[in-house]
Amino acid sequence: MNNNTATVYHRIFQYSRPYLGRIFTALAASLLVAGTDVSLAKLVQPLIDKIIVAQNMALVHVVPVIVVGLALVKGTCRFVQEYFIKTAGQLTVQDIRNDLYGHSMSLSMGYFSRNSTGNLMSRILNDVGILQRSAADVLVDGVRESFTLIGLMALAFYNDWKLASIAFVVLPLAVVPGSFIGRKIKVNTRRGQETIGNLTRLLQETLSGIKVIKAFGTEQRETESFRQENLRFYHFIRKVLKYDSAAAPAVEILSSFGIAAVFWYGIHRVLSGAMTQGELFSFIAAIFMMYTPVKRLTRVSNNIQRAVGAAERVFEVLDVVPEICDAPQAVPLGRVRGEVAFDGVGFAYEKELVIRELSLKIAPGEVGALVGPSGGGKSTVVGLLSRFYDPQHGTICIDDQDIRQVTLDSLKRNIALVDQETFLFNDSIRNNIRYGRPEATDAEVEEAARLAYADAFIRELPKGYDNHIGDRGLRLSGGQRQRLCIARAILRDAPILLLDEATSALDTESEAMVQKALANLMKNRTTIVVAHRLSTVMHADKIVVLEDGRVREVGRHAELLKGDGLYRRLYEMQFK
Repeated sequence: MNNNTATVYHRIFQYSRPYLGRIFTALAASLLVAGTDVSLAKLVQPLIDKIIVAQNMALVHVVPVIVVGLALVKGTCRFVQEYFIKTAGQLTVQDIRNDLYGHSMSLSMGYFSRNSTGNLMSRILNDVGILQRSAADVLVDGVRESFTLIGLMALAFYNDWKLASIAFVVLPLAVVPGSFIGRKIKVNTRRGQETIGNLTRLLQETLSGIKVIKAFGTEQRETESFRQENLRFYHFIRKVLKYDSAAAPAVEILSSFGIAAVFWYGIHRVLSGAMTQGELFSFIAAIFMMYTPVKRLTRVSNNIQRAVGAAERVFEVLDVVPEICDAPQAVPLGRVRGEVAFDGVGFAYEKELVIRELSLKIAPGEVGALVGPSGGGKSTVVGLLSRFYDPQHGTICIDDQDIRQVTLDSLKRNIALVDQETFLFNDSIRNNIRYGRPEATDAEVEEAARLAYADAFIRELPKGYDNHIGDRGLRLSGGQRQRLCIARAILRDAPILLLDEATSALDTESEAMVQKALANLMKNRTTIVVAHRLSTVMHADKIVVLEDGRVREVGRHAELLKGDGLYRRLYEMQFK
C-alpha cells in the first residue's frame, strides 16, 4: 500500500501529539531566535546613519552591549529550541519503532514465510533510522529557518516594498527545481532502502549459515554477492547525493538575479536621494540573511523527501493486517482436558492444498503420532493446532471448542511445543528455561531441568544456571540444547504437548537421554508427536499415517504392521 505524502505527514503528526508541549516550547524559542536575526538586520540602518554617518560617539559604546545581548538571547533560545524539538522528534520516532516491532510480533507465520527476516529488520532499523535522523534536521532547521525567513521578509517589505518585490520575484522560480529534486530524492531513497533490505537479508543469512559457508568454501562467492548488492545501493544513493548537491546551487544561482537587481535599483535610489545609505545596507543585510534560510529550507525539503520515502516503507508494515487474530467474540480457554479433534480440515500455503480433508481425534492423555513421507503435511498439522495458520476448510477443536473462537493468549497457555529447531536465546540457562513462565521460581526452574535430565550438565558449567549460552545456544551440544527446550516445556506445564521431530538431529546416546526426558514431559498430557524414526513412536496410543496431506492409516503399531499399507512399507525400509 503506497501512502501519499500528505497521509504520511498526518500519521507522523499523530505520533507527535503526546509531545506537543515540547514542540510548542521549541516554537516559542524559535520565534525569539528569528527575532534576533531580524533585529540584527534592522540595526544596520541606525548603525550606519546615526553612528557612522552622523559620527555620534555617545552611541558607539552601546553597540557592543546590544551585540552581546542579542547573542546571549539567541544562544539561549537556540539551545532551548534545539533540545526540545530534537527530543520531541526522537521520542516520536522511538514510538514508531516500538509500534513497528510490536506489530511485527503480531503478524502471522504466513507473513514471515512470504517476507525475508532481513527486509523486516531493515525497516525496523534502517528506515526508522532515516526517520530519526531526518526528524532532528527537519524539525530544528525547518522551524527555525521558516520563522527567520518570515521575519526577514516582513522587514524587507517594511523597509522598501519596491525593492522587496524585485528581490522576491525570482523566489517562485526556485520552487520548480526544488520540487523536481525532491521527487527524485524520494524515489531513489525508497529504492536505496529496498536495496539495504536485501543487504540486511544477505548479512543475516550468511552469518546464520556461516558453518555451511565455511564447509563448502564459498566465502568468495558470498563476498561477491554482497559486493554486488552493495554496489546497487551505491547507485541509488549516488543519485540522491547528486540531486541533494544540486539543490543549493540552483537556489543560489536563481537568487543572484534578485540580488543583482536589488543592488542596481537600490544604488540608483540612494544616488537620487530616495533612500539613505543605512536603509539600503539594512535592506541588503536582510536580503543576504534571508537567502541563507531559503537554501537551508531547500535542504530541509530534501530531508523531508528522504523521510517520506523511508516512512512509506515503515507504514507499509504497520498497515499489514495480521491474518491470525482473536475473533470479535473470542472467549478465554481455561485449562483444558486435552481432547484434540480435526474435522474435515483443508489447508494450502499458496494455492495447492497441503492438508486435504483431515479428520482425526486424540483423547485426553493420549499419545498420537504423525508419521509418513516428507512433505506429507505432518508439521503443518502441528502449526494448525498452534494457530500459526488457520485452515481454509474444516474446524480444529480442543475440548469441543473451535480454536478460532477462543483467545490466542489462552490457547497458547494450553500448548507447549518442542521443535526440531532447538532455538535458545543469548541469555542465561535459567532465563531460557523460564521463558514460557517468567514468574517461575528458581526451585521450579531447577526441578524442570532435573526432569529433563539437564541438571547434571548445567551444574558442571562455570556459572551453572546463570551461565550464558551464546548466540542460539551454540556453546552447547545438540542433545544439551534439546534437553533445555524440554525443560522449558516441562516448566510451561501445558496440558497439550507438541513434539515436532524433537530427536531427529541427535546421535544415539543423546537421543536416549532426550527420550527419557520426553517420557517425563509426556506424563498426563495429550501429546502429538511428529516423527520420521518409527522407533520413537512404536508405543504411541494412535499412529496416524499421512501422505500428500491425507490420512492413509490410523492404528497402533502392531495393528498397522499386520496390514500391507504405507506404515508397513516405511517400517521395512527403516529396519530391514
